[in-house]
Order: sequence, then C-alpha cells, then structure tokens
Amino acid sequence: MLSPRQVVDYALQRRALLVAVHSGRVDQAEACDAGAYLQRAARFHGTTVDQTCPMCRKEQLAQVSWVFGESLRQVSGSARSTDDLEQLAAHHPEFTVHVVEVCRTCGWNHLVRSFVLGTGRRPRRTGRRTAGE
Repeated sequence: MLSPRQVVDYALQRRALLVAVHSGRVDQAEACDAGAYLQRAARFHGTTVDQTCPMCRKEQLAQVSWVFGESLRQVSGSARSTDDLEQLAAHHPEFTVHVVEVCRTCGWNHLVRSFVLGTGRRPRRTGRRTAGE
C-alpha cells in the first residue's frame, strides 16, 4: 500500500496547455512530442487509464511512473510499475515519483502529478565511529 507525501497535481498546467493548443497559441506538435524512450516506457511499464487522449481522441492514455532519488542509485531516472514502486518504497528512505500521461498514437505527454515515497527513515550508518567523528 503506497502512502504518497508532498503530492503536487499539475491539472491546471495541463488544462492551460490544452486551451493554448486548441486556440492556436501553441502548435500541436509541441504538445505531442513524446520521444521514443517515453513511448517505449508507456508500452512496457505504463498503466492504461480510463481517459481518452485530449489531442487525437483515438486511444486511451497510459500513465508512466518515473522514479528519482539519490538512494535509488542506478534505478533513478527509470520507469517503474506500481509493484516496483511498492518494493522501492519499502526499502528506500525517500524518492520522488513523476507520473506522466502518454498517448501511444499521437505522442501527447504531460506531467500529471509528482509525489514522494519511501520509508521516511534514514539508513543506519554501518561501521564503528572513531573519536574524531
């Protein structure tokens, strides 16, 4: 069971971008610029949500969770499934998750929310301390 902290919702920014695209102030190509890496992450690590793409209206969106954190080491900066998030949250003190929605058809992508997961505990120091520490 995930217990997210410091949740930030980007719905207002998303809505503003959609208004700008539909009014012609922002080109659709700028909003639909998901790269190959993001598209692959959506295909293999994404979760399909019950929401149709706001741009092409052809396909349901996928949400991809990206993890970032110093304690994650080589895992930081990668896409992870919900099961992976639960495992990471149980074993790491703190890391940030960025959830991005992606359309696999037109390339629409936008940051949906971000939050912090983890045990909240700092890892114990191993080894003995000397008098100078």
